[in-house]
Amino acid sequence: MSMIPPGALDLPSSQREETAAFLLSLRSKGIRDIAVLRAMEKVPRDLFAPRRFADLARADIALPLPCGQTMTAPAQIAVMLRSLGVEPHHRVLEVGTGSGYVAAVLGHLGGEVISLERMRTLAIAAVERIATLGMGNLMLEQADGLAAGTAFGRFDRILLNGSVEQVPPQLIAALAEGGRLVVAQRGVVGVRMLCVMCHGAANEEQLGEPLRLPPLVPGLAEAL
Repeated sequence: MSMIPPGALDLPSSQREETAAFLLSLRSKGIRDIAVLRAMEKVPRDLFAPRRFADLARADIALPLPCGQTMTAPAQIAVMLRSLGVEPHHRVLEVGTGSGYVAAVLGHLGGEVISLERMRTLAIAAVERIATLGMGNLMLEQADGLAAGTAFGRFDRILLNGSVEQVPPQLIAALAEGGRLVVAQRGVVGVRMLCVMCHGAANEEQLGEPLRLPPLVPGLAEAL
């Protein structure tokens, strides 16, 4: 496990105009959640984008990552985070670290954040990037997040950073009472956001708007 040392993030002044334009573009697409916008303001997406795509980091587009993975478009992330409703006291699990960008945003929203990535190459790179931000409430680990269950305890919020046909029951079991899980679910009507809310023995499910997220793959990557 890798704990990120405490510290603070100050965006360079040269990036302020670009960041303002980035936030305005999200607002123009209906993102009004102040906490989400502030968290995304504090995390420089260009730090997490592949170097050759750094000039596109503040555009609302998905970007390719190593190992055939994808960095989700910012508006899609914001929509999922708005539905997730993370509070400062929440314990949060992310499945699918990818570049580490969403984990860093979650770190500014929640109390404790654990992010799991099946590919060692991506997990190591994400730890290195997040270490530069000096955030002490993040833990990144290489693990099969879809099979995590309660191995890391229970969580107030769980975000699956990708799409699935069915939500793994072991992740539902990892929700604390009153907890919430957000994922993109593949179905006959395409890929749509699914929010699962835990109410004791009964769970409530709500389908949301269409999303464009790649499938999450189970198991640890053997070569990457």
